[in-house]
Amino acid sequence: MKKNTLAAKLIAVSVAAAALLTGCATVPDANSGTTGTTTAAPTTTANGGGSDSADTTAGNTDPGDTAQASSLSYENGTVLRMATGYNSADTGLSMDPEIAGEGITLADGKTYNAGDLKPTWVEIENRLNIKIDDQYQGNKASDEFEYWRSQMGNIDLVSGTASLLTEAGNNGLVVNLADHLDEMPNFKAYLEANPIVRISITGDTDSGSIFFSPYFDGVNDIERMPLMRVDWVARLLDGDEEFTADASGNTAEPVYQPYMPTSGKVEIDVVKLDGSGTEKVTKDYDTAGNIVAKMNEAGAMSGVDAVNMLRTYIDEAYNGYYGSTRSNLFIGQNAAWDADELVALLRCVVANAQTLNGTDTVQGLFSREDNNLQRKVDIMRFAGHLFGVRGLESRSDWLYVGTDNKLHDARMEEDAYVAMERMYQMTQEGLISENFIKDAEAKSDQYLESDSGFMSYDYNQTQTAYNQSKLQDGEKYMAAMVPVALWFDGSSADGVYMRFTESWRSVKTDGWGISVEGTAGDTNKLNAALALIDYAYSPAGQILMSYGPDDFIMTDADGNYMTFKFNGQDMPMISEDTYKELWDKANGNYTNYARKYLGSTLSFVKSQAFEYQCTHDVGKEGAGYISTAIGLGTIKHPELDVADNPWYTSVPTVLPNYKTENDEINTYTELGSKGKFSTSKGGENLFVDIITSGYSGEGTSSREEAISTVTDSWGATQVLILRNDAWDRLVEYYNSIS
Repeated sequence: MKKNTLAAKLIAVSVAAAALLTGCATVPDANSGTTGTTTAAPTTTANGGGSDSADTTAGNTDPGDTAQASSLSYENGTVLRMATGYNSADTGLSMDPEIAGEGITLADGKTYNAGDLKPTWVEIENRLNIKIDDQYQGNKASDEFEYWRSQMGNIDLVSGTASLLTEAGNNGLVVNLADHLDEMPNFKAYLEANPIVRISITGDTDSGSIFFSPYFDGVNDIERMPLMRVDWVARLLDGDEEFTADASGNTAEPVYQPYMPTSGKVEIDVVKLDGSGTEKVTKDYDTAGNIVAKMNEAGAMSGVDAVNMLRTYIDEAYNGYYGSTRSNLFIGQNAAWDADELVALLRCVVANAQTLNGTDTVQGLFSREDNNLQRKVDIMRFAGHLFGVRGLESRSDWLYVGTDNKLHDARMEEDAYVAMERMYQMTQEGLISENFIKDAEAKSDQYLESDSGFMSYDYNQTQTAYNQSKLQDGEKYMAAMVPVALWFDGSSADGVYMRFTESWRSVKTDGWGISVEGTAGDTNKLNAALALIDYAYSPAGQILMSYGPDDFIMTDADGNYMTFKFNGQDMPMISEDTYKELWDKANGNYTNYARKYLGSTLSFVKSQAFEYQCTHDVGKEGAGYISTAIGLGTIKHPELDVADNPWYTSVPTVLPNYKTENDEINTYTELGSKGKFSTSKGGENLFVDIITSGYSGEGTSSREEAISTVTDSWGATQVLILRNDAWDRLVEYYNSIS
C-alpha cells in the first residue's frame, strides 16, 4: 500500500518538476508576472539573507511564494575562496584573457578586463555583500576537485562531480548541507517541493546527508536529439519521378547486417503529420523486405540506384503512407525510422556527394568534435537509441534500473557490445566520419559550413544555431524524431518496438561543495558559503544564475521585467542588446555566451527559458515535433519517480555507498573516470574504440573476452554488487521519508 502511495506522490512530483524548466521550481518569484507588469530588481538583506521584495504581484504568482529570509549572518565583505567553474578556464567566475583581450564591453554597457569577475558574480557580491577570491584552476569538475583534495584548507567552495563530492563528504572533507537546511530556507523549500531531487543527492541513507548543491541543465525534458541536414533528406527521397543525378559515387561493399526483422509486420505508434493526435503505421516486411537485406543482396551499387531502392522500399513497406514526401519517414512529425532505414539513408547520402555538395565526399555521422572523447561518446550514446540498449546515457555511471528493480551495468551486458559492433560495421562502410575514426580535428560547425557532414547526435539549441551562422538559404539542420528500436521494458517477453530516449534531464553529475577545512572555525565563511548556495535556489537567484544580472534582461520604463509565457510560467525576456551580443560573440550559442561572458549557468539551476529565446526557428521546429511526440506518449523516457514499472525509473545521480564501499570501488581503477570507460577529453573509452576499430585491445580482442575482462578482471561484478547494496538502502530510505 505504501508503495502505491509513494508512486502517487512521485507522479505529482514529476508534474512539479516540470516547472523547473522555467528555472522557478514550484514557487515562482513574485518578480515574474505578465508582460510589463513585474516588479523591479530583487533586493536582499544586508547580510545576504536572499529575501526578495516586490511591490506588486502579477500573472500566476502567489503573493506568498517569495524567497524566504535566511537566519544566516556574516560580516559584510566576507571573502569566499571559490575553486568553482564549469569545465574550462573560459567558463569560470572571471574573465578569461583570450576573451577579454584589452577589455571587453558587454550588453550592460560595462567594460571587463582579464581577471575581472563576470557580471553574474559581480552581482552576487553586491546582492550578498561578500567578496569573491577566484581560485578556480580551469579544470573539469573531477580534475578541479582532485587538484584541491589535498589542500582543502586553501579554499571555501569547490567544484566536483557528485560522486567525488559525496565520497569526500563521507570522508569528512565536505560540509553536510543537510545539517544546515533550517538555515537555508530556499534550498530546503526547493528540496521539499521536489523530493526526487532530494533522493538524487542523498549521500548517506543513515543520516540523509547532502554534500553538494545539485546542478540542473533543465529537468524532466529530453536532452540530446538526432540532428540531420533535412534538406538533403528531402532532395534524395521526395518527388513523383525516379531520382536521377548527373554524377554519383557508389555505395561501399555492404558490411552492416539487418537489425530489424526481414519478414512479418511491425506496428508503430506515431504522431499524425499535423500533430493533432496519434495513429499507427505498419512496417510491412512481407511486402517490402528489409531494406538493408535487399541492399546487401545487391552489393555495391550506384548512389542513384541506392536512392531509388530506398524510395521503393518506403512506398511498399508503408503502403504509400508517406506519399511522394518520403522524407517524412525521417524528418516529419509522423516519422517512424529505425536503425536499418537510417543505414540505408546514410549509404545514399555518402554515395551522392556530388548531388548534395558538389564534391566527392560527404561524411555521414559525425560528432561535435571528432578528436575530443567528451564529444565522441555522443556517437556511442546514439548507438543505444538505435539498437535498444539501456545505460549508455545514464545519469550515474552506466547504470539503469531493470524490470527486477535492480541496477544493471551496460558495460557488463552483451547487447551493448553488439550495438558497438553494429556501429563498427557502419564505420567499415564509411558511414561514420573519417575524422572520428582517425581522431582528427574537426568540428560540427566546420562540417555544416562546408556542407560536408550529414548527421549528429547533440543538443538542439547550440547546434541548430548554425542554421543562422553557418548555413545558406534553403539549407536546414534540424532535430529529427527519436528512432524506433526493440526495447525490453518487461511489457513483452519478446520486447516491444517503440521509441525510447534515455537522454532525459535530471540532476547533473557535477556540483559545488563547501570545504570543511577551509571554513572550519570561521562562522563568517561557512555562513556566507551556505547563503550563496541558498540564494541560488531562491526564485531571484535562479533567474540570476540563468540570465545573469538585470542589465541583460528586458525591462519597461519603470525597470520592471518584460516577460513571456514559457511552459505556463511568466519568465523574463532578454534585452535586445543581449540577444544581439549573443550572436555577435557566441554565434547564437546561449550556453557558451552565458558561461563565457555572463558567468551564469555554471551550476545550480539553469532555466531553459533563456535558451528557448535564443533557439533558431529551425531548432524550435524540430524540438516541437519531439515535444509533441513526448506529450502524446509516442516517445517514452525515464521517469523522475519510482515508476510502477521500475525499468522506467530514472537512476539517481549519486548512490549512497558507505566509505568502505567507495574505498573498494575506487580500487577498480579501470572502471573509474580515468579508466577504460572515460567520457572526458583525452581519455580512453572501450566502446568508442570498438566503434572506430573493432576488438583490438589487449584482453578485449573479442566480445566474449571484453565482457569477461570488464566483469572479472576489471571488477565490474563486484562494483555492481556494491552499487545495488546502496540502491536497496536508498529505496528503503525513500520509502521511510515519503
